[in-house]
Amino acid sequence: MPAVLGGWDRRLLHAVADREWPGAERALPLLSRSANHGLLWFGTAAAMALLDRRPRTRRAAARGVVSLALASAAVNTVGKRSVGRARPVLDAIPVIRRLKRQPFTTSFPSGHSASAAAFATGVALESRGWGAAVAPVAVAVAASRVYTGAHYPGDVLAGAALGVGAAWAVRGVTGPGPHPSAAAPPAADAPALPGGAGLVVVVNEGAGSAGSAATVREALPHAEYVRCAPGALRRELEGAAARCRALGILGGDGTVGVAAAVAVAYGVPLAVFPGGTLNHFAQDLGVESPLDVCRAVERGTAVRVDLGRFAPGPGGAAEPGWFVNTLSLGVYPELVRLRERWSHRIGGWPAGVLAAAAVLRGEHPLRARVQGRDRAMWLLFAGNCAYGRSGPSPGRRSDLADGLLDVRVVHGGRLPGLRLLAAALAGPLGRSPVHAARRLSTLRISGIGPGTPLAYDGELTEAPRELTVDKVVQALTVYRPLPAAEVST
Repeated sequence: MPAVLGGWDRRLLHAVADREWPGAERALPLLSRSANHGLLWFGTAAAMALLDRRPRTRRAAARGVVSLALASAAVNTVGKRSVGRARPVLDAIPVIRRLKRQPFTTSFPSGHSASAAAFATGVALESRGWGAAVAPVAVAVAASRVYTGAHYPGDVLAGAALGVGAAWAVRGVTGPGPHPSAAAPPAADAPALPGGAGLVVVVNEGAGSAGSAATVREALPHAEYVRCAPGALRRELEGAAARCRALGILGGDGTVGVAAAVAVAYGVPLAVFPGGTLNHFAQDLGVESPLDVCRAVERGTAVRVDLGRFAPGPGGAAEPGWFVNTLSLGVYPELVRLRERWSHRIGGWPAGVLAAAAVLRGEHPLRARVQGRDRAMWLLFAGNCAYGRSGPSPGRRSDLADGLLDVRVVHGGRLPGLRLLAAALAGPLGRSPVHAARRLSTLRISGIGPGTPLAYDGELTEAPRELTVDKVVQALTVYRPLPAAEVST
């Protein structure tokens, strides 16, 4: 069989060599060289991020680069060493087509083809439009390897298959990107505000959202804009809610959580413009960019969604606290606390790495009474609505009005880092010995030790001794872009 396949490969190579390819003699060798070491694809990813600043495009570029890196590693560590096939003899290849520097590694599989297929597939899995633009270039790079005599056709096909597999493997680990909710929340009445008239947008200056703010101002010129520091956020939101027809907020998830509580208290719809470090709530609404929300505001398209609630509120306040995404006790709040303590000294990223190393080296899990049962836990996670993916690391939500809390626990024991990793890899929740999950409407926790940190939507406070977490179903009216199918009709 190898002899038969090898014969076909050689005949196909000679057929390509014997055929005239108008315009290809200069273009394909140049394209092949430009893809050396992935430079063509790194440049493409950078151009995508610069030319199209939408979050989906940036994710597509990042997914393509990560897929390329995995495919390249697989080719160079396993693929090239598994077969040891010699490169094609160049006698049949016209001199003008040959590469100036011939490759010296083994021929099977084609690394250039693997990288091209991995990048194009990774991009397409996140953005079909950019995938369609990149795919012809990827095909041309793969074809150039046969045209220049660098590889047999079989090498190229095997490399392309490996690259596609690498992109799907990355998707399996990271999960699919944000998507419009599969189960759309109930539609709600909200005023249509042409040009943003009647909308007051509060911009959190601490969220690093200057670019998004400029985009919103241009799209909604009749709205009122209020810029404020993080410490004045609630005061400015309450002032804006008292005089507006709709309240807008531009910032990350922590900022959105505060705005959601104010919008519910004042009975006004909320427009969530993503502009912070984390924008999970906006993504689960199907919002890809601030312009999506601008269009929804002008059309008056909105839905009702659930809010998570916990009492006592932050700092032991009598008023409850609210969260649009998650609440957690255990390892994650401790990581946030240490990161905030160290970040102003050494920077955010190094502080995050050191904080993770510190908490995963810990020896004392959180002890508390959960739903009437004493537990030792490394992590307790409560999500506003059911999240995708099994394990303690949640994915995305397909329904933001299901009336449920998604509660996940990683049981206490030695070596939290290993237990968290085991929990993530354990598969179905019901079969894991180290973690568990339930869908509840109310969660009661007591016996929490003094000084235990509690995190909600990225914000940090001290947990009270007793804590009740529940839901307010369809409490918030929020502007949401129409799904593509509804827009087309």
